[in-house]
Amino acid sequence: MDQETRRAAIALHDRFTHEGGDRRTFLADMARLAGGAAAANALLLAIAADPAAAAIVAADDQRVAGGEVAWATTGRRTLKGYHVRLAGAVRPRASVLVVHENRGLTEHIRDVARRVALAGYDAVAADFLSGAGGTPADQDAARAAIGRLDLAATTADAVATLDWLRTVNGGRPVGIVGFCWGGAMVNRVAVAAGDALAAGVSYYGPAPDPAEAAKVRSPLLLQLAERDDRVNATGLPWAEALGRTGRPSLSIVWPGAEHAFNNDTSAERYDKPTADAAWAQTLRWFEQHLR
Repeated sequence: MDQETRRAAIALHDRFTHEGGDRRTFLADMARLAGGAAAANALLLAIAADPAAAAIVAADDQRVAGGEVAWATTGRRTLKGYHVRLAGAVRPRASVLVVHENRGLTEHIRDVARRVALAGYDAVAADFLSGAGGTPADQDAARAAIGRLDLAATTADAVATLDWLRTVNGGRPVGIVGFCWGGAMVNRVAVAAGDALAAGVSYYGPAPDPAEAAKVRSPLLLQLAERDDRVNATGLPWAEALGRTGRPSLSIVWPGAEHAFNNDTSAERYDKPTADAAWAQTLRWFEQHLR
């Protein structure tokens, strides 16, 4: 398949999974693009996240210890999630809240939390669909449930989670990293949390109104993809507004990268060299600001 067709297919999938629409129409459009239903199905499987894909840091990796956890947030709400840190009596340097994509708390995001833990942090990957019964196995159902969330209440729950993490980790700083929907949540939390957030990293997350940048008190790193016009339409103005505040911020537009380039469970989207370089930037950002 030529690169132009591949990019058009990724863009079509991106519009459907983020903007909605009729699934039958989406599949018909994909079939026309790929040259038939069988080719479209193969292409769709390569673009969509594979729940069975191998983890970079396996769940039974002896270097980390993790398990399920629940905590109170606001308005008598409770969140559940995955809590992981280095195995043994190693004192975490700080805490990091990991925020999932619009598919909810998947095995991929649990894997990302383990990667954060390997860097020496106390990591919690929250399931923001806890109030709806938890993340469903069906990705379309998860996206629909994400779309029904009250974003103001969800943001408040995330800010409350920062406070909880600071308490359980002895008052040490708390950071946040998120991807896609989670990247957008990082931006929202940075606006709402004030000094409660020590540092944030947003991966290809749609951004708030640039006027909101003046409310941000924490250093923000924005990881954007060159071929992600939908997110960049808000992400680039947001980056410029953050830069004008005079507070620490950095935006990187990774050349040639697609939306979700960090998701190694999507064969067509994953860009290992870019993902590795972006992850190194993430860890440097946390090393610098989570002190």
